[in-house]
Amino acid sequence: MNKVAILIDAGFLLKRLPSVCPNLDNGNATEVANAISRLVTGHLKTQNKIYGATSERALLYRVFYYDAKPYMNKGHFPVSKKAIDYGKTAEAQFRLNLFDELRKRANTAVRLGEVRKERSWILKDQPQTALLNGKLSVAELSDDDFAPGLRQKAVDMRIGLDIASISLKKQAETIILVSGDADFVPAAKLARREGVKIVLDPLWRNVSADLYEHIDGVQSGFPRPAKKR
Repeated sequence: MNKVAILIDAGFLLKRLPSVCPNLDNGNATEVANAISRLVTGHLKTQNKIYGATSERALLYRVFYYDAKPYMNKGHFPVSKKAIDYGKTAEAQFRLNLFDELRKRANTAVRLGEVRKERSWILKDQPQTALLNGKLSVAELSDDDFAPGLRQKAVDMRIGLDIASISLKKQAETIILVSGDADFVPAAKLARREGVKIVLDPLWRNVSADLYEHIDGVQSGFPRPAKKR
């Protein structure tokens, strides 16, 4: 039987969820985990039609969810100098709760990279432009004009390694990748040489013409979102 592995790039998914699931509470870990389950079910229903599976999850090998552990250190805001505990922010707590929710789901693996602080604070584009154009002075800058200089590490590497491992070990015949990134192309080439189908779910974003060369099709696990009037 044709087994299916579903690989989800969390950074891409969480950015697209407000567009594909506009009524979802994106800060509620349980709701987001349920949305991910619907995404998986949507893909399996399509695959079941292709291969004639008798039960909804008969084809599923495993769902892989890729993200990074939240940055848990402490620091100070750049302007006000107020203390900040990154591990207690709403975003960090949401991510941790979501990881716990997903670990409870059957046939789901959570793969985590890490977040490192590469720089102190980064001035955002809009205030930077205003500053350079003389429409904003340094004295008028606030904490909200800066973003922490944090960067995810080893997430894309884990996706690539799993694509290679699944392909070489013949653990699945189809890999569905929920992503909008072309970084997976080298791993996709290896998978296709091993006879594995690579299906891309860009969550209803357009796919560049040159990317089609490295995939075997485009499929969505969510219904097409309604157009805004």
